[in-house]
Amino acid sequence: MAKRVTLSDIAKILNVSNVTVSKALSGQKGVSEELREKIRRLADQMGYRQPSSKRNNSSKNIGVIVPGRYFEIRNSFYWYMYQELATVAVKEKCFTMLEVIEPEDEEKHELPKLIQENKVDGIILLGRPKNGYIKTIREESSLPMVCLDFFDDFSNCDSVISDGFYGTYMLTNYLFRMGHTDIAYVGTLLYTGSITDRYLGYCKSMMEHGQEIRKEWILDDRDWATGDVLSFEFKLPEKMPTAFVCNCDLTASLLIKHLRKLNYRVPEDISVVGFDNYLYPGLSDIGITTYDVNVREMVKKSISILLDRINHVKIKPGVRIVQGEIVYKESVMPPNKDKT
Repeated sequence: MAKRVTLSDIAKILNVSNVTVSKALSGQKGVSEELREKIRRLADQMGYRQPSSKRNNSSKNIGVIVPGRYFEIRNSFYWYMYQELATVAVKEKCFTMLEVIEPEDEEKHELPKLIQENKVDGIILLGRPKNGYIKTIREESSLPMVCLDFFDDFSNCDSVISDGFYGTYMLTNYLFRMGHTDIAYVGTLLYTGSITDRYLGYCKSMMEHGQEIRKEWILDDRDWATGDVLSFEFKLPEKMPTAFVCNCDLTASLLIKHLRKLNYRVPEDISVVGFDNYLYPGLSDIGITTYDVNVREMVKKSISILLDRINHVKIKPGVRIVQGEIVYKESVMPPNKDKT
């Protein structure tokens, strides 16, 4: 099978940038007519197939690309987010096409089939892929792209994220208001941007309350190589805090089960908060105080931005932050003085 011709192939021969080739082939400004014609002629000679951006004006095909490790957990938060995407897309007279990227393809920077086969008008990348993968998509495709639930400054593309920083800041402040001062954070730092943003919100609250951020109170919640959360073994500190701030509700529910095995009661002995306000039924028998992520608004913004890009509407690229709100449930009480 012949190798698919890419923007990068054309750009290298003419010694121009991929962006210049993309603009020339899509009829955008910023390229001289002489160079535009040269690029078009070479593209025809090489057999380059340009993705169609002018299918039926009333409908567009949106490719939703997800790294496989985010879908390994059945009924994961990202699966829920994709379902919302598909629902909102239909209301906008669009169709979604899902492609889950296998770990080996992600490692090899293999371009998604939806892009290779020119099946979509634009892409929503759901969840941060490994380093370099977005760069590959950028270099090999001129399709508009929106990053959902993460921000990637290097690619200079549109992003829509939840307010992880201030959401966790408010949750930690709530624990202080309830009387807690010994507060730990649970989440594998740098594994995703959202986990790290939420940790930084926790840090802001701790510093403003004059509390030391203790290294032994920053706990991992997943395997770095595989992303496995369900079978991960928590390593609790010798001196226990009175409260844990968890980066997501799934982690919070697993931590609660682990604490109970060690004869800690939640919330009587230790309080726990989560994030997302999403947990598959049956994973926890106690309501977890959390930060509700406005998923519907996030996907609506993502689709709106992508359609503007597809239709060449001039909008400023950047990150859009969608606010949510704290949902108070049963997993928090004032600290148990007998246990401190």
